Amino acid sequence: PAPLSAAAPNFSRAESRAEQDGAGRGRPRSKLRALFAHPLYSAPEEPPLLGPDDLLLAGQEALRYYRRKVARWNRRHKIYREQLNLTSQEPPLQLQFDASWIQFHLGISRQGLYSRSSPVVSRLLHDMRHLPSISADYSQDEKALLGACDCTQIVKPSGVHLKLVLRFSDFGKAMFKPMRQQRDEETPADFFYFIDFQRHNAEIAAFHLDRILDFRRVPPTVGRLVNVTKEILEVTKNEILQSVFFVSPASNVCFFAKCPYMCKTEYAVCGNPHLLEGSLAAFLPSLNLAPRLSVPNPWIRSYSLAGKEEWEVNPLYCDTVKQIYPYNSGNRLLNIIDMAIFDFLIGNMDRHHYEMFTKFGDDGFLIHLDNARGFGRHSHDEISILAPLSQCCMIKKKTLLHLQLLAQADYRLSDVMRESLLGDQLSPVLTEPHLLALDRRLQIVLGTVRRCIEVRGGQSVIADDGPARQSAPYPGQANLTS
Repeated sequence: PAPLSAAAPNFSRAESRAEQDGAGRGRPRSKLRALFAHPLYSAPEEPPLLGPDDLLLAGQEALRYYRRKVARWNRRHKIYREQLNLTSQEPPLQLQFDASWIQFHLGISRQGLYSRSSPVVSRLLHDMRHLPSISADYSQDEKALLGACDCTQIVKPSGVHLKLVLRFSDFGKAMFKPMRQQRDEETPADFFYFIDFQRHNAEIAAFHLDRILDFRRVPPTVGRLVNVTKEILEVTKNEILQSVFFVSPASNVCFFAKCPYMCKTEYAVCGNPHLLEGSLAAFLPSLNLAPRLSVPNPWIRSYSLAGKEEWEVNPLYCDTVKQIYPYNSGNRLLNIIDMAIFDFLIGNMDRHHYEMFTKFGDDGFLIHLDNARGFGRHSHDEISILAPLSQCCMIKKKTLLHLQLLAQADYRLSDVMRESLLGDQLSPVLTEPHLLALDRRLQIVLGTVRRCIEVRGGQSVIADDGPARQSAPYPGQANLTS
């Protein structure tokens, strides 16, 4: 059979020579700009958005809800200051309807968390990078651990996955994950995936990769140097969080996660002396406005030292999954395979659940949350992550076209990722071995698809995004399985 690359449509290739700027000086061509200008990224999305039902939020209802939230915050903040006998006057917080986080929420649609051409994402990244924080608190996960932290169980110590919720002066919120690992450190081979560190740079890189793949299922995420004294300690109202700050022997300001079984300073994160690297991921709309469904991944791993799940021992496991609702019709299984490809590229073995907005029904997109366990080992490719693809032998035509494009020299995945990540404040976000691992893993994905086509034929492997799951030639392009 012809190699998969030969079966791909003939993408237009940009010239490889350097472009000339207005002054005549040569400068390297932007592969990232060329990628986003490619027809695959500029063609109208299908199906088109037809009306309010295709948007996640009803605009006026959402604005009324946020207005009530700001009023409640102002009341509570006033009471808090009175209790501390703080006499300085502070103007009440004003909700700005054009705030980037509100526009981000209002722009979430059936097609993804943001549109390809949306200018809101750049504004939101800028605001999360620069706006001052006005409050800090533990996440709901951390608060749950305060009452249920049994370290006799096989769980990671709470301090290893410490994360905080920061609220900014525009009332937007972001999840802050501090730096726990240096860029050039690899996760030891003896570590189980469920006790691995959560890496702030993995969250940042996952957002950029998700956007490059045209999934748009990872919330906008940006790196920031946070002053832990001014932007966390001095603005938090949580007494437990206040109590876990200390100054290290090196005169650095540090804090850790407090739990009845785990109150150890060796799990602390420290500024230098006040500044600490971290990732900030934009919050999704409140569950009160946009309920989400959390669903166990059919290819969930065994979270024990010795156990194995059925999919790990049964190569025909996908045949069983295909008989079970909601994987027996529609796009859900294809979306699972998209997620598996994404996780394989970043090396994330910890996708035990996925979330969806209930409004968009069974065929809604999967939200790719919590990617901090990615990019741990550039020297190892965990093939088992690809089990949904290799066992089901199905892939969306749209996904395959994007992967094939990113395997071409003019749009090489490592090159466009490197360029995209240069815009982050914490650049370099990934080391060069991690970037090159993306190219290697992309070839493994395409090789898996190629073998599926050889065995089952292109018509059964390459699926349209619609419920029929049958491929048709791309208009005006060569048939993928010629």
